[in-house]
Formats: sequence, C-alpha cells, structure tokens
Amino acid sequence: MKKLSELAAKPELTSVIINDEEIVKKYGDELEFFVYDKLPISTYTKLASLNTEDAGQLYEAVKDLILDEKGNPVVGGDKTLPMDVMTSAVVKVTENLGK
Repeated sequence: MKKLSELAAKPELTSVIINDEEIVKKYGDELEFFVYDKLPISTYTKLASLNTEDAGQLYEAVKDLILDEKGNPVVGGDKTLPMDVMTSAVVKVTENLGK
C-alpha cells in the first residue's frame, strides 16, 4: 500500500501557454507564464468563486498565481495585465488544475 507521504512534494513551476486565437492575433504571439503545479486549497476556492467580469476580483486571483520563470509575481504594485490576458490566464490555469 502506498503512503500519502510518498506523494507529498515541493511545488514546482510549470509553464502555461496562452494560445487562444484572439490573444495571439492581438499580441502577435503566444503568451507564456508560470504557475506552481501544486496550489493551496484556498487558491482553488478563490478560483471556483471567481467572477471574471469583476476586475478587482480577477486581479486578486492572478496576483499570486501568475508568475514569471523565476517564480516572481507578474502583476503587483503598479504592474497589471490587460483584462483579456488575465481572463485567459485564469481559464488556462483552471483547465490544468488537477492534471
């Protein structure tokens, strides 16, 4: 019988590609960001109740979730992303949850 402790591991950064036709056309290429492969349950709850039309809620959801290749947040302080990119990023993350 396998023990749960054998499945526990430190989260690792994984690449996520936004390749939606509209995004690629608007920004000229696919967009890459990183997310940890294991997320706290509070993040799952936040994503499940997210209203993607609420800019404030969307910003709060992505600020700790959308990372660069070094694991640093992409948004924060005076930096933010366009609404269409934030929405697409959340969709991509939720599509990959549990995979």
